[in-house]
Formats: sequence, C-alpha cells, structure tokens
Amino acid sequence: MKQKIRLEKNLKDNILTVLESAEVDPGVIMPLHEEDYDLDAVRQACQEGFKAFLAVFRRRSFFPTRELSEKLFENAIEFFADLESDKMELEFNDVDTLPSEEEFLLDEDDVELDVLLDEDGDTKEDEMKEIDSEDDTPRFTPEDTSEHEN
Repeated sequence: MKQKIRLEKNLKDNILTVLESAEVDPGVIMPLHEEDYDLDAVRQACQEGFKAFLAVFRRRSFFPTRELSEKLFENAIEFFADLESDKMELEFNDVDTLPSEEEFLLDEDDVELDVLLDEDGDTKEDEMKEIDSEDDTPRFTPEDTSEHEN
C-alpha cells in the first residue's frame, strides 16, 4: 500500500502534527489518521537516536512499521535540522519491503507431465463403467426427518 506521511511544525503552539494518507485505489489518496506530538520531545528524541524516536513516536493509535519508522527517523533528522522548513512529506510503499519472488521457470527436463498424468497406467473403459454404474440420486421418504433434508 502506498502511504504518504506529512509532518507539520507548529512553532507557535510547539506541536508536531503527523498526517497519514494512503492510496485506497489507484490514484485515490485518502486521509487515514492525524496525530499531534510535543515538538520539543520529538526533536530531542531524534537527537538521542532511533530507539528514543520510536519510544516517543509510536503510539497505540499510530504505530508505523519498522521500515517506515526508520525512513521517518532519517527524514525527521533532516527536517528538524532545517529551521526554515515547516512541512515535510514522505512517500512510502510497503510493497518495496516485501521480499522479491524468484521467477519460476519449468524446464522440460524437470518434470514429464505425461508421466504424472498417466501415473497408474491405462484406465480401462470397463473400470470406468464400474465406477459410474451406481445411482447417486438421494432418496427421501416423508417419514425421514433428518437434518440433511432440511
């Protein structure tokens, strides 16, 4: 899922606002969550390191993944270093964090499909008639009150 995280500094009120949006359909971005933090506490946590940043930044209502948290931390350091900047936007696609799949190629020497399909040999037509000879139609009588007929 593609996500956009926007950080906004409000120096007057000493608040850092985090706005989270996500792409719910291709090309359709929808706001998901807004969270306010003490600006000085987050700034101090960035200076102390990643663990301190996580301790302040992660909350019960906003709990970014480790990959997203690392990216937020790296960008927050630059964001707080630039005193003139009051907004920062970060785009994150969690699909990039998934391990890549190896392309599966089937060599003709690997498996002989005809052998797998014809594993137990030839099926005689008499054997097939014998299997299909029984009538599988369910029969119920009015006295039968089992749950299966209801």
